[in-house]
Amino acid sequence: LLGNELFAIDGCKMSSNAAKEWSGTFKELQEKRDKLKRQISYHMNEHEKLDNNEEADEARKQRTIQAIETLNKAHDKIEKFLNEKEPRLGKGKRPQEVKSNITDNESGKMTTSKGTIQGYNGVATVDKKHQIIVDATVFGEGVEHHTLKPILEGIQVRFKRLAISDDILKAQIIITADTGFANEKNMQYLHDNDINAYIPASEFSFDPMTNSCLCPSGESLSFRGARENDLGIKIVYFEGRLLQCRNCDKKQQCMHNPKAADHRKGNGRQVSFTLNETRAPTYTDWMKHRVDSSKGKQIYSHRMSVVEPVFGNIGTNKKLKRFSLRGKDKVQGQWHLFCLIHNLEKLNNYGQLAA
Repeated sequence: LLGNELFAIDGCKMSSNAAKEWSGTFKELQEKRDKLKRQISYHMNEHEKLDNNEEADEARKQRTIQAIETLNKAHDKIEKFLNEKEPRLGKGKRPQEVKSNITDNESGKMTTSKGTIQGYNGVATVDKKHQIIVDATVFGEGVEHHTLKPILEGIQVRFKRLAISDDILKAQIIITADTGFANEKNMQYLHDNDINAYIPASEFSFDPMTNSCLCPSGESLSFRGARENDLGIKIVYFEGRLLQCRNCDKKQQCMHNPKAADHRKGNGRQVSFTLNETRAPTYTDWMKHRVDSSKGKQIYSHRMSVVEPVFGNIGTNKKLKRFSLRGKDKVQGQWHLFCLIHNLEKLNNYGQLAA
């Protein structure tokens, strides 16, 4: 059933059994704990006043006691988490702290087209011939570019173990993925390992002729001016519109500080370009040349028709709208189960053709 001609990789972000309101950096959680402590103190004082007042309503006393118990539970829950866990760090050369989650600390806060969710990104690699899933992995973060290398290495190990191919990536099978998987490090990995991949760069597109800039989502950015630096190099500046960036499903991977777009005094993504400076070619340029070629456009046009129907089948027909479990291992098992059901359905439909 495998064509081993083209693999399409994509991710499907879904909420999990984790409460979004229990998310935050350690500093934010400490502030929330201290706020709860102040609320507990206030209700304790109110309860003492009611106890000293013989005419106080008994129902009001009970409500105060209940409020104190609820606040104490929330306070102790945060306190326990802060004492037992360490701050969660993101990926990159200089990793910064990302939001932890008390109910499921392996899940992540992700921005989707439907809003912000707390959950996992289910990534699937699909073979073109009969849309068989050859790899299914979940990640507790919305940024996808650091997942490409482990996914490809996992496929290579699996195909060798199953005696399908000793080195499936060197067999010049075509790998396609969307811009979420693109960065300079990944492009270098693909180039150095001679992997036949077509992944559009996630960089912003600048046209010096029209003085315009398009973001990875295809939206036009606003021109913010131009100036010359001390070396006489002219630099032009662009900025994304605030609401545009705030509601974009690529916000987490595009913006250096995604929270900057979440309030009305914030900013959209800001970028700059030099007009008269020559630079050395990059691995991203190499990939851009591949994707922009007539062959590359023809190959990449197949990506959505390969992988999107798989997510449609799992989400619409199999009813997986959200992950119902907590913890990466359990969610991974749930993702594997639904992908296995999808593959069994394909085996039932096309197994006789391959026999």
